[in-house]
Amino acid sequence: MLQIIYERVAGLDVHKRSVVATRMRISEQGTVEWETKTFSTMTADLLKLHDWLLAWSISEVAMESTGDYWRPVYNVLEDTFVLFLVNAQHVHHVPGRKTDAKDSEWLAELMLHGLLKASFVPPKPQRALREVTRYRTTIIRERTRIVNRVHKLLEGANIKLSSVATDIMGVSARAMLAELVCGQTDTKLMADLARGRMRSKIPDLEKALTGFVQEHHRFLLAQQLAHIDYLDEEIDALGAEIIRQMERMSSPATGHPPETEAVPSSPDAGNTESPLTWLEAVALLDTVPGIGVRAAEAILAEIGLDMSRFPTAKHLASWSGQAPGNNQSGGKRFSGRRPKGNKPLSSVMTQVAHAAARTKGTFLNARYHRLAARRGKKRAIGAVSHSIIVSIWHILTYRQPYRDLGGDYFDQRSKEVKINYLIRRLQKLTGPAINLEIQPASA
Repeated sequence: MLQIIYERVAGLDVHKRSVVATRMRISEQGTVEWETKTFSTMTADLLKLHDWLLAWSISEVAMESTGDYWRPVYNVLEDTFVLFLVNAQHVHHVPGRKTDAKDSEWLAELMLHGLLKASFVPPKPQRALREVTRYRTTIIRERTRIVNRVHKLLEGANIKLSSVATDIMGVSARAMLAELVCGQTDTKLMADLARGRMRSKIPDLEKALTGFVQEHHRFLLAQQLAHIDYLDEEIDALGAEIIRQMERMSSPATGHPPETEAVPSSPDAGNTESPLTWLEAVALLDTVPGIGVRAAEAILAEIGLDMSRFPTAKHLASWSGQAPGNNQSGGKRFSGRRPKGNKPLSSVMTQVAHAAARTKGTFLNARYHRLAARRGKKRAIGAVSHSIIVSIWHILTYRQPYRDLGGDYFDQRSKEVKINYLIRRLQKLTGPAINLEIQPASA
């Protein structure tokens, strides 16, 4: 018989409009008592659910949900009960005997025996920060979509500005586009608006700005540029709000003291007398190739500062979806597809990995090119992303900036092997007629 771990528990099967709840307790005679009841997800009914659970002095509550339907229930219950938000795939009931009531009973029974593992749900301040950073990511994607529409519109008007200017939203290109909107047709005058290094491209700009711009092109271009300006203002406002929230979370006076963590012993660990603040963590992550301030803010909003939630770097990599899959049975290894993990974090890490792979002279750049030649670009980006998330765990755990191993790390790691390989390769190319010998350079 399974051991009883918790004596008063509840299981909630959460849906969009209803919550099926089962409360369960061990009676004085040692028997299991339970009741099942359905509640609406309106706030007033969720408060009734709160009181209904409190009537039996329930201590632990397990809840299963799809999508974001768990959030209203969590908001009402989190200050009173110990909540376990569980993965629906981990608690599947026996096929053929599945109803909402049986699901809630099954959750309560598993909770009774301590067989459920809670998903990571950050505290309220971090959840608020998450919402702002995720919305900013959405706005940035929207801006990119509108910029692509500008590219398409210009191509339709035979304006090849994007073939000369790297960024058509830069200062020079925006000034030229503003003149196009106003009806300017003098290409020399528009090309003369170039600034800095763009002035060396004035002859090419004159050719690129020659096209067939009609009235509807000017109207649509004006609307799109105005939309981009509005989105830029939104992005700046969201960035300022993120900084304000991080400053507020870093200040003990707000009632939300900085997250504390048990820092593992390290011979060269940084100063751990004061807790790590959010702004300090952003500065630390900014030292990683490919990670800028915005990416650092988005990453921290997802994982937080307390790395004790993730016992090792492998746990963080798996939770974030940046680790290879683990699927083996009967001595055979099946698909190594990465787990789903945290989708917003996984998206940010993929962008960061692409940026890091383009940073020359770094370990991450060398790792990307080393793997891309053998395994393909997608797998190489996945490996770089995994290396970065492992580095993030160590940076936040030991409070140290990123230390790059160098672009020649793989060559130096097996220097003799590399030299012998190149000698054999050169001997094969030159043939046996030439005798090759490596000698140290004379002083």
